[in-house]
Amino acid sequence: MGKVCEVCKKGVMSGNLVSHSHRTCKRSWAPNIQQVHVIVDGRTQKMSVCTRCLRSGKVVRSV
Repeated sequence: MGKVCEVCKKGVMSGNLVSHSHRTCKRSWAPNIQQVHVIVDGRTQKMSVCTRCLRSGKVVRSV
C-alpha cells in the first residue's frame, strides 16, 4: 500500500534537498497517512486517510 490518502488523493511529493553550498540531491515528502476505521454508506471500512482529512471532518470515524 502506497502513501496515498483515499479521500483527497494526496501523495508523496519530490524535490531537492539544498545544502548551504547549494549542492542538491533528491528527497521526498510523504503525507501523514493513518489507517482508520470510517463509516461509508452505513458500513465500517478500513481506509488510509491523511490527518488533514481527519481534522477537517471529511470522513466520519467509527467507534
